[in-house]
Amino acid sequence: MAEKKEPPYFMYFPGNYRWSAGFINMLSSAPYGGAEIGELHKIGIALRDKAPEDDEAWFHACLKVADGVRAHAAKFEHGGHRYAASHAYLRACNYYQMGERFRTPKDQPALDAFRAGVECFHRHAALTDIKIEIGEVPFADGSLPGYFVHAQNAKSKKPPCVVFFDGLDVTKEIQYMRGVPDLIKRGISVLVMDGPGTGEAIRFRNHVLRYDYEVAGSACIDFLEQRDDVDAKKIGIVAISLGGYYAPRCAALDHRYAACIAWGAQWDYHATWKKRIDARFKTSLSVPGHHIMWILGVDTLDAALQTLEPFKLDGVMQKMRCPFLLVHGAEDEQIPLADAQKQFDACGSLDKTFRIYSAEEGGSQHCQRDYLTLVVADMWNWFDEKLNRS
Repeated sequence: MAEKKEPPYFMYFPGNYRWSAGFINMLSSAPYGGAEIGELHKIGIALRDKAPEDDEAWFHACLKVADGVRAHAAKFEHGGHRYAASHAYLRACNYYQMGERFRTPKDQPALDAFRAGVECFHRHAALTDIKIEIGEVPFADGSLPGYFVHAQNAKSKKPPCVVFFDGLDVTKEIQYMRGVPDLIKRGISVLVMDGPGTGEAIRFRNHVLRYDYEVAGSACIDFLEQRDDVDAKKIGIVAISLGGYYAPRCAALDHRYAACIAWGAQWDYHATWKKRIDARFKTSLSVPGHHIMWILGVDTLDAALQTLEPFKLDGVMQKMRCPFLLVHGAEDEQIPLADAQKQFDACGSLDKTFRIYSAEEGGSQHCQRDYLTLVVADMWNWFDEKLNRS
């Protein structure tokens, strides 16, 4: 009998892709202040004997630790120790939101947990020495929530800026912990956004996911063009996971964007979900299968598939003209490398780069969750070259 091949990456819960992916997402944020191994291990111990589908246990294990870390933060803040408090609030935010992500439909306990995470991030923003503005971008008879994170070491009064959208199940707070503190050191400001279908935008404003994401992308450029501290000719865009559809669509259809990174490829998202549904969600998936119905605002999987029909990049990538970087893991279990190759080949930009991460070097998993600091360095160096030095 052939030996079962061990995965070439760390799984905290062997055989449980979804929980392991969530755990590694928390763990990999540690270099940017998002986690502490002792706190995470408390979550792991609480889940040690739980079934893979017991998302109620996941929710309560994460929230128990989040509550404890938030209590530390409040004690530090009350004692006048702003930096200790700021750090602890950021970690608590991560645990609240990662705990809430598997809980759908979003009942009151879920919404309360998510709101607690946002409140923790706001306390972090108030206490950290990084300048973070809590803001709103006008959008569709309302607005989208975001954070404008000011550049450090800027070479001019109007530095470049990058718009950072999330993905299928990410949030602007979690995105911040995926390298934003490093990007601003390069003299580039960052507008970190909850787009339609994610974060506060869907939970509290009912902005469901939409195929024409360029409407949100153009709204962000309109917003940034009104600021006197942004070089409107040097605005880039990046988005993660399903954001590999969002960011290229925005940049291909609004040529005001000066550079684009797809952090994880997409090609035909309808086909991706058709395979998942046909397999009864037994494929590697980072969220429960019913998550897709919630973010699309529909009641059945058939309706979800129908709504996903236009989520395709063929005919869109060909319209891109700005520099483009596509990063993808060679062993991505959610989006195959073949889809990434199709996306790259279709790109109409004359300046395009395809960076594939192997298991040997690390970063071969979905959105490089297994080597976050490497992909962050590569992407932000690329933005530095395209926005600061060109």
